[in-house]
Amino acid sequence: MPLIDEIAAYVSDQPVGTAIICVAGLILAILGFFVLRAAFRVGNRLFHRYVAPRPVEDILTIVAASIATGVSAQGMWRFSSDVLGFDGPLRLLLFAFIEVAVITSAVRARRNMRENFSAGIDGVAVWALTCLTAVLSSMDARSPAEAVFRLAAPLVAAWLWERGMAIERHRITGRSRIHWRLTPERMLVRVGLAEVSDRTASEVDAHRRLTRVALAAKKARALREAGAPDRKMRAALAKLDREMDRAVEHTGLAADPVRQEALLAQIGALYNTSALIDLSPPVPWAPEPEVGSPALPAARPVRGMFDDDDEEAEALAAEDSAQVADPAQRAALMRAAREYWDKQIERKFVPRASDIAHETGMPLSTARECRALWKLEPRAHALIEAAREHGIVDTGTFPAIEVPEPAVTANGATSAR
Repeated sequence: MPLIDEIAAYVSDQPVGTAIICVAGLILAILGFFVLRAAFRVGNRLFHRYVAPRPVEDILTIVAASIATGVSAQGMWRFSSDVLGFDGPLRLLLFAFIEVAVITSAVRARRNMRENFSAGIDGVAVWALTCLTAVLSSMDARSPAEAVFRLAAPLVAAWLWERGMAIERHRITGRSRIHWRLTPERMLVRVGLAEVSDRTASEVDAHRRLTRVALAAKKARALREAGAPDRKMRAALAKLDREMDRAVEHTGLAADPVRQEALLAQIGALYNTSALIDLSPPVPWAPEPEVGSPALPAARPVRGMFDDDDEEAEALAAEDSAQVADPAQRAALMRAAREYWDKQIERKFVPRASDIAHETGMPLSTARECRALWKLEPRAHALIEAAREHGIVDTGTFPAIEVPEPAVTANGATSAR
């Protein structure tokens, strides 16, 4: 008898039972609708709260790690029955205790990383427990292939967790855990195929050409001072002339003041390399000597125009060396001395150490140390070299020679000096 005929016969024979069944079915359908709607809302809320803000790679990491953990738990299910002899509720309660411990350690490690930027001992526990469950589940394998699979699944889950932690750590701290010493970028820089800075090709080429000019000039000067034969001098001067021609042609040296200052700076540094051994920079870790009074003694006026190297300067430097200010006052004096130095260099005047000490109240010994460092800068060095060409040697007492504009008479000729 067809099903529809059976239903029709039952309805005609049991009308009351049919009505009750219909009402119960309608109530169940309504309850099912509300349950499904509530479940949908809860799922939608959880999705927007926990899933949507996460990147796609984090979601895929969680899914893959969950699958790998399930494979490991299935192996422990068989191990607990075949090896340990667990059965029934006892097997259900105890088979996955290691997996639960792994998940607990992973959650604690993530929380510790967010608070202390390190997974700590919980991160080590994740790997240790993962290796333990991998070994135990593979011991009950029926073939070598199954044993390898049992070993690989927990390790894959641990690796995915570790990579998720690394991404989270980089997102929070902005840095990675380590920096590899051997990278493609480092190797390309080492062999000269890549540039360390973000300079353009034209800037790199200009810098190299200016450096060649400076090195050629230094070599020619060293040969001249050493009394080299004429043949070597002619070769050195010819090389200097070639490098200068190339620099003027390819770098715009003749019309670019920035490139001119860069060339002078390189020449100044190369010509005065020996001056580095005479410097006496302050020791940054030396303790500050105790002073009786925090007040800085009044500056002693400089008596006359004396050389920094004569006996009077040495005596005054020895006397001022005992006058040490506290760090704040010393920093203020250094700033004032630097401002005075820059202002005088703008006027094409190289201040003496006594001038610096007189203008700022700085001890003369400190002023001499500052001047020994500052006179190596390109602009000051250029003024000193200009004075040296006029036969004046830098002893710390001379001003740069300033050539006044020639006076013009009524007929246009210059006046005699």
